[in-house]
Amino acid sequence: MIDFTINQYFHIALLGGILATSGMTAILYIFDKAGLANGDMVRAVGSLITKKYENALIPGLLLHYSSGIFFSIVYALAIDLFNTVTVESSIAYGVAIGIFHGAVVALVLVVIIAEHHPLEKFQKTGIAVAVLHWAAHIVFGLIVGIIVGITVI
Repeated sequence: MIDFTINQYFHIALLGGILATSGMTAILYIFDKAGLANGDMVRAVGSLITKKYENALIPGLLLHYSSGIFFSIVYALAIDLFNTVTVESSIAYGVAIGIFHGAVVALVLVVIIAEHHPLEKFQKTGIAVAVLHWAAHIVFGLIVGIIVGITVI
């Protein structure tokens, strides 16, 4: 096991969470703007609170990045449990966790969240939306795995 200190967890949470959430958001944004799938996750999350698209950006960013920081801690703890000893193994476990996490999120998003979303724009989902969110979570895991690998191994 890696001997993480509280200070290292703090840095992993901030750096990993911010970078991984930014990478994930970039993937979602690119696919959304290309019209390939509805990937406007930030406004989708924000509008769960505001019930409007127009004022959903700031709350969406705050929730999305807060969640990213939280989940980067969870990923780092899980990677630590796998006894990673190399940067490569840290990355591999981060990706594996992202595959699992992304599959769960994609399923919940398509089956539960979209059905109850207050805005019609985010009620329409399908396989493209599910695959996009799954892939974005894999990117998240990849980036957190890199950060864990280079900061503590």
